[in-house]
Amino acid sequence: MSISVAVVGATGRMGKLALELIEGAQDLELFAALDSKSDIAQTLGADVVIDLTRFDVSQSVVEFAVENNQKLVVGTSGWSATHLQQLEKKLAGSSAAVVVVPNFSVGSMLATKFAGEAAKFFDSIEIVEAHHAGKVDSPSGTAVRTAELIAGARDGKPVLLPGVGQQARGEIVAGVPIHSLRINGVSAKQDVLLGGDSELLTLSHETTSVRAYTSGVLASIRFAAKSTGLTVGLQSVLGL
Repeated sequence: MSISVAVVGATGRMGKLALELIEGAQDLELFAALDSKSDIAQTLGADVVIDLTRFDVSQSVVEFAVENNQKLVVGTSGWSATHLQQLEKKLAGSSAAVVVVPNFSVGSMLATKFAGEAAKFFDSIEIVEAHHAGKVDSPSGTAVRTAELIAGARDGKPVLLPGVGQQARGEIVAGVPIHSLRINGVSAKQDVLLGGDSELLTLSHETTSVRAYTSGVLASIRFAAKSTGLTVGLQSVLGL
């Protein structure tokens, strides 16, 4: 039996990819394709809804999904740890499911996971992320999620912050500096730099097209169809 999927944000880069993947998957079928201004009620009846919009739109999509016990995949940036804590409370006792995936790339997920492990051994840590000039938000959801995982892995031990407060020193997220570039010639790239005594470890990941998100999008849709409550991160979807 196929899973019917409603795509919210179907006119964007990721939305177009989702439509292509749903069309090509034997176990999926398109229920509805909506843009960010469409009536969200058009998603009612779909087995899974996937949100690929902007954070201001995403909030209303999530609210509607929780109120109507929908199964929702959120691939939109902006969902911080504070937002997720509030969302988890709203989902308590509900049959709804919200699967928040900051990045659908398996390689990016692994790089973030490795950064969390390495952060236990280095006190000087910074993140540099670069995206195409058309990306509307910064820092990226992936960078925010990486910073939060780094902070969690360090169990309250602060990262060194030389020059904090200077305008060119980036935004501090979960105690970790993030530097964002929006520039032509790049799709998505993130470097996590970890400095120690006479050594520098750089964990780097780059995607060159949205095709890198294929397996993550498909896995997240299939996972959401049979889940409840809040799930965060592709690593949770894949059971890592």
